[in-house]
Amino acid sequence: MLIATCYDAVEIHRVEKFIYGRFLRPHRVISTCRAAGGLRDDLECVYNHQVCEPSGPSHNAAINAWEDPIAYRRMVCQAAGAPPETSAGMATAANMMNAALVGLAFRGVEVFCLATAGVEGNAGRAGDPATHHEHDGRFEDLAQDGPPAHGTINLMFFLGQELTAGGMVRAVITATEAKAVALQELAIGSRYSSGPATGTGTDQIVIAARLGGTPATSPSKHTKLGQLIAESAIQAIKETLAVQNDLSASGQCSCRAHLARFAAGRDLAASAAALLDGDHAALLRQNFDVIDRDPPTVAAAAALAHVADELAWGILPASAAPEILAAQAAQMAVAACGAPELWPALRQSLAPPMGHAPEQVFDLACQALALGFARKWR
Repeated sequence: MLIATCYDAVEIHRVEKFIYGRFLRPHRVISTCRAAGGLRDDLECVYNHQVCEPSGPSHNAAINAWEDPIAYRRMVCQAAGAPPETSAGMATAANMMNAALVGLAFRGVEVFCLATAGVEGNAGRAGDPATHHEHDGRFEDLAQDGPPAHGTINLMFFLGQELTAGGMVRAVITATEAKAVALQELAIGSRYSSGPATGTGTDQIVIAARLGGTPATSPSKHTKLGQLIAESAIQAIKETLAVQNDLSASGQCSCRAHLARFAAGRDLAASAAALLDGDHAALLRQNFDVIDRDPPTVAAAAALAHVADELAWGILPASAAPEILAAQAAQMAVAACGAPELWPALRQSLAPPMGHAPEQVFDLACQALALGFARKWR
């Protein structure tokens, strides 16, 4: 099925679990693809293939895609009617029906971003502890346990503007920064640390720029071309995550969403209710969704999370952690009970931690919610 035609030089087709862009005119391509990756001027097609279901990444097709990328490329391209020897492609567990295509233009220069994404299992932050080490062609496990491996953001760009070889690399930088922006604006946390996520460990990218004319040299954030690349990526990533993972800006107005990265798998409602007596605990569990999505309470939770980040990053001095965290937690308690005049008393009732470890921040948030909710009914 033909999905779109981009600047009369690329046709984008979808065949079941396979989306590909066929070049009608020559393009320069830079990609992370395992088959025909790197910088190429001789490709006819680029693609994205749903190799397995998100709940079953150990499917044989996924293993073949990794262990024998040439044979895998031949298999999927032949099935979809794409040229096997002159194609470069990516694999993912994301549903191709959830792909998002965004096109933007300025003064005749067109940019299209085609995105698939999933972040529920594999979102991470650059610099997180590694789970594998590659040596001599083999991968060694460095972690005993970890989050599920599935979760990938795959981006394909089609640019109606030739780029120099250096400009192609610069476009990758711009697109990667845009990906981090999209996750930041959705408040996505790492599954491997308590930090905000910047991507997943299996993200892939393809950038194809039409050949012809004077090549652009710097699609950076200072140029209009760089702005179009970034804006199209941010919009496409948000659109595909909305349907793939039910993630949206309004849906992330939630205390759980902002505090989950500190929780180490613990449930916020159950942890807060455990601090109350029977009647109050049951009442909190019954009404927690209302509290969880209350905008003032969410704002206080987001502020607590950000303050914890600044303590972890060294922006705020660790010696001031008890006072700073207690003040932010008191605001959560105030929001939960709806009585701002009680802030001084609630601040005094909280027992702030001496440190700012993730579990200490989460425990303090639970304490604040329980305290505020209890005061609500006095």
